[in-house]
Amino acid sequence: MPRIAYLGPERTFTEQATRRLFDPAAHELVPATTVAAALESVRLDKVEAAVVPVENSVEGSVPPTLDGLALGSPLVAVAETVLPVRFTVLVRPGTTAADIRTVTSHPHALAQVREWLAANLPGAAELATTSTAAAAVAVAQGSADAAITAPIAAEGSALTALATDIGDVADAVTRFLLVRKPGPLPAPTGNDRTSIVVVTENRPGSLSAVLVELALRGIDLCRIESRPTREKLGVYRFFLDFAGHIAEPRVGDALAALHRSCSDVRFLGSFPRADGQSPPPAPGTGAAEFTEAGQWLAQVRAGERA
Repeated sequence: MPRIAYLGPERTFTEQATRRLFDPAAHELVPATTVAAALESVRLDKVEAAVVPVENSVEGSVPPTLDGLALGSPLVAVAETVLPVRFTVLVRPGTTAADIRTVTSHPHALAQVREWLAANLPGAAELATTSTAAAAVAVAQGSADAAITAPIAAEGSALTALATDIGDVADAVTRFLLVRKPGPLPAPTGNDRTSIVVVTENRPGSLSAVLVELALRGIDLCRIESRPTREKLGVYRFFLDFAGHIAEPRVGDALAALHRSCSDVRFLGSFPRADGQSPPPAPGTGAAEFTEAGQWLAQVRAGERA
């Protein structure tokens, strides 16, 4: 049975995301203690792939995932899924809101329900845990009164739900990547995302030059993040997500230009977008236009036309 790693422990949002991508009946889902451990299990061939969170619409990017993909032997993303982030409040049977003195969860989860807690459990002290699943365990063991968890945490639990579908931001989501070793890429769908990480020279205009290569080819930039290289102060890696697939002429042309001009370029994957919102190419930048322009140039070089 194929083994798929995910950021654990069990009964978390990442397990929910993994279940969206893989049938648990046909795959062994293996929780990993950290993002780094999940990615390393792929590199060491202990699993076929790993599912890790990459960004949350409220709390931002997930640095361990960015760093884990930028460093070490290459891995590529071949799929993504976006999961709505709505929480469940679990308590021991018989507990009422008036009984709750402490509420526990992962810090990111607590941050996303702060307004709800202020309105519904104003006297409860907040206790941080390593995961939303660990919060449920803490309540079951009696070290906290209520846990803010993923909905999946209620499955098979002796705890009961005091509240469901809560969250301060109604449309909060987390995006997850399915990561494998390099190999055949998913075929272009016309609604794809490409992810790369680049390192530029520390000089004026270097980042602008990277963005210009995309803009000149009508490529829509979806996201940009910077992370230190850890080698020297002032030198950064830039993580870029943009619309398109590496198989498209305009995207391939842009990546080749960046490879020529940047200190380092690492390809992190081209895969179908989960949101289905890829914009159409700008006029003159579609595959047909790039192909026609290449044929024209070949004819001019061959002296067949002027």
